[in-house]
Amino acid sequence: MNGLFIRESRPLGMPPTVDEHEVRAAAGLTMVIGAAAFVFAFFERQFVPLQIVTALFALEFLIRVTLGLRYSPVGIVARTLTVGRPPEWVSARPKRFAWTLGLAMTVSMAVVINSGVRGVLPVTVCLVCLTLMWLESVLGLCVGCEIARVLILRGWMRDDPGFGICAGGRCDLSERG
Repeated sequence: MNGLFIRESRPLGMPPTVDEHEVRAAAGLTMVIGAAAFVFAFFERQFVPLQIVTALFALEFLIRVTLGLRYSPVGIVARTLTVGRPPEWVSARPKRFAWTLGLAMTVSMAVVINSGVRGVLPVTVCLVCLTLMWLESVLGLCVGCEIARVLILRGWMRDDPGFGICAGGRCDLSERG
C-alpha cells in the first residue's frame, strides 16, 4: 500500500505522508458541498442535489483510498487553495483509514438516498458525516485517525513505523502497555 500514496517532498525513509493542510482544506470543501446538498434535501425536500453529491463523494473517497488525496477532484482544489503554505506532513495511514470510513458512509448514503429512502436514517448518516468533516476541517480532529489509533493500541489493527506522525502528536502510541 505504500506505493499508492504520492509524496510530493519528504525526507528519504519517511513513511507515506499527506499534507495536513490539504487534508483539512479537502474536509472543509466536502463539508460545504455536503451541507448545501443537505439543506436542499432537508428544508426544500429537493433530493436530487443530495443524490448527486453522495454518489460523487463515494467516488471521491474511493479515489482518496486507492490513489491518494493528490488525485481526487476535491484534493486537487484543496492543494490549489493551500499553495504557498509550508506542508505539515502527517502519516497517510490513519487518514486512509478515516477515508475508508468516509467511503463506507458515503456509499451507504448514496444507496439509501438513491433508493428513495427518506427520514431519520439518511438525515442521521448525513449529519454524522457533516459533523466528522467539520471536526477535521475546523478543529483538526480526525475521528477516523483516533479510531485507528485505538484499534492499534488494542492489537486489532497492524502497526507500522510511520503511524505516529500525526498533527499535534495525536497518533502517539506510547501508552501501549
